[in-house]
Amino acid sequence: MRILLIEDDKKTSDYIAKGLTEAGHICDVLADGRDGLFAATSGSYDVIVADRMLPSLEGLSLVKSARAAGTRTPVIFVTSVSGIEDRVDGLEAGGDDYLVKPFAFSELLARINALGRRPPPQDRQTVLKVADLEMDLISRRVSRAGVEIELQPREFRLLEVLMRGTGRVITRTMLLEQVWDFHFDPKTSVVETHVSRLRTKIDKPFDVPLIQTVRNTGYSLRVGG
Repeated sequence: MRILLIEDDKKTSDYIAKGLTEAGHICDVLADGRDGLFAATSGSYDVIVADRMLPSLEGLSLVKSARAAGTRTPVIFVTSVSGIEDRVDGLEAGGDDYLVKPFAFSELLARINALGRRPPPQDRQTVLKVADLEMDLISRRVSRAGVEIELQPREFRLLEVLMRGTGRVITRTMLLEQVWDFHFDPKTSVVETHVSRLRTKIDKPFDVPLIQTVRNTGYSLRVGG
């Protein structure tokens, strides 16, 4: 499964992410509530693991906002906030499960696997479209104006992140985390290089460019400048 972990305590997030990776899952880690909300609403994940005490946007508000935006991905709160009313608040906010710290990783893994076995929503999006650009997430095919475009796996993931955030600004930091799993700045031009290659394939052969540069911030996929 692809799992989103939203946890600002690095020791805890490293511990959980390592265990999930060793169990065969893909784990993306974010430490900020607002970034977590953006990722949670992208539709890219099978299960979301969220702390309640987060910077920028606390966990309950994050999940409420994600549910209001139509996100149906199962969510498990993993938090030190342990009162009965706190658990009730977490479930009423849209959480599917609630685990109190400290916890045994085996229990967390079992709960995540249980959530992942739930039947997927029937309306889960499998095709992304922006103008004449289309991405099929099942067949892993991309086309524009009916012309099939060959992308490398990293280019495909980069384009997927941009398309899921259509019209919004995707920062360089978000791309490093969601495409390369870097939770630090490698001080390289890896993002710029891959965006340039992607533009060559999906923009250059066509009349209307879709990938827009947002100066000093990142990129946005949209029609028009």
